[in-house]
Amino acid sequence: MTIGNNSLRFALAQIDTCVGDLDGNGEKVLEFTRKSVANKATVVVFPEMTLTGYPIEDLAFRATFRNAAWDKANALASQLKDEGFADAYVVVGTVGTDNERGLPRNRMVILHDGVVWAGYDKHFLPNYGVFDEFRIFTSGQKSVVLEIDGYRIGVAICEDIWQDGGPVAELATKNIDVLLTINGSPYEAGKGHTRHELGARRAKEVHAPVVYLNQVGGQDDLVFDGGSFIIDEDGALLERSPQFVEHLDFWDLTHDASMSNASALSSELATDEEMYRACVLGLRDYMLKNHFAGVCVGLSGGIDSALVATMASDACGGDNVWGISMPSTYSSQGSRDDARLLASNLGAHYQTESIERVFDCYQQQLHLEGIAAENIQARIRGVIVMAYSNSKGLLALAPGNKSELACGYSTIYGDAIGGFAPIKDVLKTKVWDLARWRNRYAESHDDLPPIPISSIEKAPSAELRPGQRDSDSLPEYGLLDKVLEAYIELAHGRADLLADGFDEHTVDTVMRLVDRAEWKRRQYPLGPKVTALAFGRDRRLPVTNAFRE
Repeated sequence: MTIGNNSLRFALAQIDTCVGDLDGNGEKVLEFTRKSVANKATVVVFPEMTLTGYPIEDLAFRATFRNAAWDKANALASQLKDEGFADAYVVVGTVGTDNERGLPRNRMVILHDGVVWAGYDKHFLPNYGVFDEFRIFTSGQKSVVLEIDGYRIGVAICEDIWQDGGPVAELATKNIDVLLTINGSPYEAGKGHTRHELGARRAKEVHAPVVYLNQVGGQDDLVFDGGSFIIDEDGALLERSPQFVEHLDFWDLTHDASMSNASALSSELATDEEMYRACVLGLRDYMLKNHFAGVCVGLSGGIDSALVATMASDACGGDNVWGISMPSTYSSQGSRDDARLLASNLGAHYQTESIERVFDCYQQQLHLEGIAAENIQARIRGVIVMAYSNSKGLLALAPGNKSELACGYSTIYGDAIGGFAPIKDVLKTKVWDLARWRNRYAESHDDLPPIPISSIEKAPSAELRPGQRDSDSLPEYGLLDKVLEAYIELAHGRADLLADGFDEHTVDTVMRLVDRAEWKRRQYPLGPKVTALAFGRDRRLPVTNAFRE
């Protein structure tokens, strides 16, 4: 592409960072800056808190870490100059210090000509949902306009554009040519359109395009989906980066807005693909950032473990997945066959470890009945999974879904055991949707559908007693999930649920199950947050919850 003499080229470096890894994050800044300058970019933009990773939480209070981050910014500026990139303006996020109070700040710095050339501190510090920034950082007080090659660039950090007033309102009076914002905005289903609508409002407010550069990657239970974009004041998208992958794209700004080119527009993902890829990325990065090369998971032949194993195969390769079939006398032949077929389809390791003899030993000692006899089977399986984890250095995966987690329909220290829970925030009905999508995706790419059809179509059962079905203990999932969505994500109380049209018996049953299971949920492994309200960070009831209305 030919660049006019009167244009300014931006490089949008949508990268995956790791909390605390100053050297690794710094190397990515160098790598992407080299590529950007090779493509004639002048301004290279990275996500919020690039150098430190995000969110750093209480690590920000450690003065030695803040000093090391500042040293890294200075060292990068020097190295960029030494490599011949002194003319580039490299926009990175990091942690700074409010020198008057000795407290941390969420900071943007611009590296140019061998020095930290300019800086800006985030004004609005979110304190809701997954965010705890108001407790950690102090607020910036000044708006900043960068003068680069005759263009006026207003800057902001993430929440600064979500709130009315503040730096954006001030920038609207300063005749800027573009509003540049760096972000660490976590994924949740449907959030992309919300971001675009927000960007369009802010572009209209400042009468200039908005560059929205977002982080990508998993960090603990958060998944950042990327999806960076540029939008003009008429609401037209000028650039949209893909979701869930690192990406480098370019856009040229001119003084004549009509001449500013529309860059690449990556296709939007459908809801099921979006959520599936979020879960896979969350698992992949949790493994990488905690130094696991493989995973182990119990394969029951059911849909949950099938979906989790398939996600694991997509995250790290089937040859790094150990599937363990642990049948008992209650396990149907169909379930055993489905587990074996799944492992074969994925190219995963497959091992059978029957629990019948171990269960008989427990029964000879304890003479258990009812729920206790059912749960001891799950706990035997949990011990076997953890034995594989320990002996082979694998990350054990818990296969439970959000519906089960909500209602306590899992055995603590049994099927709830593990180091990560990939579908923890996925309702059961959505589990089926994701499984069907993954099979369709395989077929559309002339590949073998990985998940056996019978695992998708058969009635769900824990198979811990003869003829058991999930519906023996829970409402049918089609109904249950609608109530759970209203109760959890919409925060509807009992009166609201009845007004929604749910019958009184179902409402009381679901509320009782959810409220009584809080003590279990607090001990459940981390898993990727993919909805507006996930158990763990977002929604925590008191362990004793007497309020029922």
